[in-house]
Amino acid sequence: MTYGAYCTVAAVRAVKVVLSLRCLLLFFTLLPVAGVSTAADMEITPFGVFNQSPLIQIYGLPHDTGADIVPPGKFRVALNQDLSSNYSVSSGAREQVTLDGETYRLTLAARYGVAPRFEAGIEIPYIVQGGGFLDSFVVDWHNTFGLPQGGRNSAPKDRLNYSYTRDGVRILQMDHAASGIGDIALTGGYNLYDVSSTESHERMAIKGMIKLPTGNSSYLFGSGSTDVMFQLCSSKTNYSEWGSLGVYGSIGALVMSGSDVLRDQHNPLAGVGSLGFGWGPTPWISFKLQLNGTTPMYRDSSLAEISRNTLILTSGGTIRLPGEYLLDIGVVEDVAVATAPDVSFHLGLSKRF
Repeated sequence: MTYGAYCTVAAVRAVKVVLSLRCLLLFFTLLPVAGVSTAADMEITPFGVFNQSPLIQIYGLPHDTGADIVPPGKFRVALNQDLSSNYSVSSGAREQVTLDGETYRLTLAARYGVAPRFEAGIEIPYIVQGGGFLDSFVVDWHNTFGLPQGGRNSAPKDRLNYSYTRDGVRILQMDHAASGIGDIALTGGYNLYDVSSTESHERMAIKGMIKLPTGNSSYLFGSGSTDVMFQLCSSKTNYSEWGSLGVYGSIGALVMSGSDVLRDQHNPLAGVGSLGFGWGPTPWISFKLQLNGTTPMYRDSSLAEISRNTLILTSGGTIRLPGEYLLDIGVVEDVAVATAPDVSFHLGLSKRF
């Protein structure tokens, strides 16, 4: 990708992020402010999102970055759906990459409180790699706002083409739709402290995950490796007459035993982190912005899609439904250009039993 083209794409991403922020602010202005002093019931918690690039989502990235630990004898069950539209074509002196397709990821996650400070859980993903249907929508969106297409409008619609060539050798090629179980993960967490009052709630926890190679790496359902992840998670929510104001974050490390995907360029260690804040004006709704980033999963490449730091921004919020169900709704953009899908849509439904 030339420098001029890179700047153009960066400008497109910046405009899309600004539009997302303007939509979020519009929701703020439409909300009534009466009776917000009862909003202490709405805790500000993270989105369960991570980078859905077909070359990155196969690793053991943390899906749960919250500092909460399930109480003993209780379950917390979540069903997360992520729909991502990928379109990125780049080339360098020695390599070319095309990531054109859509990824659907449905994850069932369950956590159980096994002791006063300790929880254990499991995550089971089901993944669909295909051509999808969002290409025309994204093209129309760009036309409506006068945004450059970046070549998407002239590419075949709703196709699947994930390919990477290096030194004339085709290292990766996937052009047939497929679906199946992804890499199953075992999770755990330990509460370091949890202090609450009528004015605030502050928490910190250590969380970990072991990802098992249960998914077929040939279809990018998994990486073919066993991954271990540890992270430190923290959050604080303040309650006032203006509602709930919260900030949260996490930092950690991901250790990978290897990879069947781009095997010779894979990094065995990566850093992970997140940072977010939110506002809950009433007990039934909150609005959030969240950043998630990683260090590169691969090396020895000049292409952003392969070996640059990744950064995504999620904007949206949480709705409390009858029965104490929580519904997360988020739109994810690639702040670091071409290191993540053009756009991802996240839905997460959870409940404590």
